[in-house]
Amino acid sequence: MSRNYKFHNPTAPYFVSFATVYWLDVFVRQRYLEVLAASVDYCRKEKGMELYAYCFMPSHVHFMFRSMNGDPSGLIRDFKKHTAKAIVKVIGENQQESRKEWLLWMFERAGKKKANVSKYQFWQQHNKPIELWSTEVIKQKLDYIHNNPVESGFVLKPEEWKYSSARNFADDHTVLKIDEMGFLG
Repeated sequence: MSRNYKFHNPTAPYFVSFATVYWLDVFVRQRYLEVLAASVDYCRKEKGMELYAYCFMPSHVHFMFRSMNGDPSGLIRDFKKHTAKAIVKVIGENQQESRKEWLLWMFERAGKKKANVSKYQFWQQHNKPIELWSTEVIKQKLDYIHNNPVESGFVLKPEEWKYSSARNFADDHTVLKIDEMGFLG
């Protein structure tokens, strides 16, 4: 992995993106999105996550965050590990999931390609962290996150996407709470 894609400063805010294996569109069911939202809430309350911006897309997630415990890598690792197990379980138990067997087969197929995976691999293993070291970088990543659903053709305006902090910036905090970007100065 490139030196550019590592958490070098443990106290800095970061932009990360991570995707499901094979870029599978998993997050098209409300229950799966709820697992992500509940996991973010847990990390904010119990794991020292400050969340400044987010967007849940059908196949991937974007965060702007900071680990108040000085372990951004561990925080994202634990988030991905927990959500992978929880979502695979919910998929397996979902009687209405028409793609259940295929999704589980795809996760299992991906898992067989990695020696460190016991059965299913849900997330791709990289996160591509980018340190938010300047106001310019912060604004660029914030625009990217919020415009992702627009660029994908899902909505016309960023705040129309339910699982995006663009709603928070429009004063709608009904899905997830976010933290203020006090480091912008």
